[in-house]
Amino acid sequence: MYGNPQRLDDSDVQSLRRDAGRWLKERRESVGLSQRELAGLVGTQYYTFISQLELGRGRIPPDRYRAWSKALQVDLRLFVRTMLKFYDPVTYDILFEGEGA
Repeated sequence: MYGNPQRLDDSDVQSLRRDAGRWLKERRESVGLSQRELAGLVGTQYYTFISQLELGRGRIPPDRYRAWSKALQVDLRLFVRTMLKFYDPVTYDILFEGEGA
């Protein structure tokens, strides 16, 4: 079964997840949402899920990217590209290598 191997060691993956969490938190705060408010907008039952993501302990399911981009007021393509950079850096590098993104 595909486990999304990134050929990164665990510390690299954890670092990228923390970076993703910081980015998500900055976006949430910039639009003036609490974790509880964001949870409601993205359709998660527990606001603690938002907290866990912001701490780098998990990842947003791709089928929820539209809701997240809308809630955080980020263009969908930019949101997906940013998540790809953090969650799947191998694919990100293949798609965007040399674009300075």
